[in-house]
Formats: sequence, C-alpha cells, structure tokens
Amino acid sequence: MARVGTSGWSYDHWEDVLYHGAPARDRLARYVAEFDTVELNASFYRWPREATFASWRSRLPDGFELTVKAPRGLTHARRLFEPEVWVERVTRGLHAVRGRRGPLLVQLPPTMERDDARLDYFLRVLPAWTRPAVELRHPSWHHDDVYALLERHGAAYVVMSGADLPCVLRATAPLVYVRLHGPDHHHLYGGSYSDADLHWWADRVREWEGAGHQVFAYFNNDGGGHAVRNARTLRDLLR
Repeated sequence: MARVGTSGWSYDHWEDVLYHGAPARDRLARYVAEFDTVELNASFYRWPREATFASWRSRLPDGFELTVKAPRGLTHARRLFEPEVWVERVTRGLHAVRGRRGPLLVQLPPTMERDDARLDYFLRVLPAWTRPAVELRHPSWHHDDVYALLERHGAAYVVMSGADLPCVLRATAPLVYVRLHGPDHHHLYGGSYSDADLHWWADRVREWEGAGHQVFAYFNNDGGGHAVRNARTLRDLLR
C-alpha cells in the first residue's frame, strides 16, 4: 500500500483541520493517529541533534516511516560539493530513527544546473540504505542520461507537481517519491487539489504499484490545511 502524508506536521493554521485544540506538544501525536508517514522539513533549515531524532523515534508507532529532508547546508550552500562531512552527519541522525526511517529527500535548488559528475559522486558517497530521493528543479536535469544515473544508484527521481515545475512521471528506483506542491499555476505551495486531480494521481499511484514500486506521496500545499485534506482524500481513494 502506498504511503501518503504531508510535508511537516506542525503548522498553526492546521488548528481547525487536524489539532482541534491540542497543545503544540501533542501535534505529532495527532498527526500519527491519522497518517503513517511524514516528510520532515525542519531538518532542511537546521539539522537536528541525534537526541532529537531519537526522541521522535520513541514517539512514532510501529510501522510509521519518517522521511527526512537533507540539510540546505549540503544541498543549497555546498550544492553537493565535497559532501563527506555532511553525509557522515546525516547518516548519524538517520541511524537514530532506525526502525522508523523513511527515504532521504535531497532537494536541489532551482538555480543548480545539471552536473552529472557531482550528482554521481554524491550518490556514491551516500549509503544505499538511506533510500535517496532526489528533487531536480532546474530544467537542465531532465534528460535520459540523468535518469539512467539515478537508476544506477537506485535513487528515486522525485515526481513533482507545482507551479513552473516539470511533472515527469519517471520511476528510477524501487521507490517512487511524489511531492505535490499545490495546483496553483502561479504560486508554488498554493491551492487545493480538486477531486478530479486526486483521482488522476490515485490512478498513477496504482500504476506504479502495479509495476512493483513502493510509493510515497507528500502534500506540500500546507496553507489553509489543504495538504491535510488532500492527503486524506488521496489516502482514502487508494484504500
């Protein structure tokens, strides 16, 4: 069964759609009562301490998978250059959530143009057990040679939906990773997907599953609680 969740779990504007009066410390508990996976975005802005990862692990139920987003120090500041120090730090954190660990999301900046050698080296340094999923936002990356590079490393190409992002339905690994940034054609992370949109995505997920892939899908249109509502709908369609 595909795993469907949201990008992050703690937003003040989700009060009416998810928390219903629960204090901030109980937001994760409210989230995991409904979904079986989440994409950790806080790790992109500031990499957590190993103790923080261990604390999350202790609060997550059996069968839950926490996907972790790679830090921007690695992806945006260093642009994957000489990644060894960051990779060592990242893997220590991921070890701390063993048993609850989902894929590792590696989101490259939209200004980073194609560099096959750099991506190839990074994926060789990164342990395969991290199950990397790479989001390539600059259009220069969208080439068959890049998809073949990802396939050689067993890394998932991140399928994207969102304003000005190419929606390429490509599976390069046993894992298919989908990020739904919102249907608004003018503003990234904006809008709510229609029922017709979500039926279309449910069909795509079923196709990938029918081909033997495990699918993770995360909604990143958090405004107005849209991500929670859309994730519920897609999850229910897939059931």
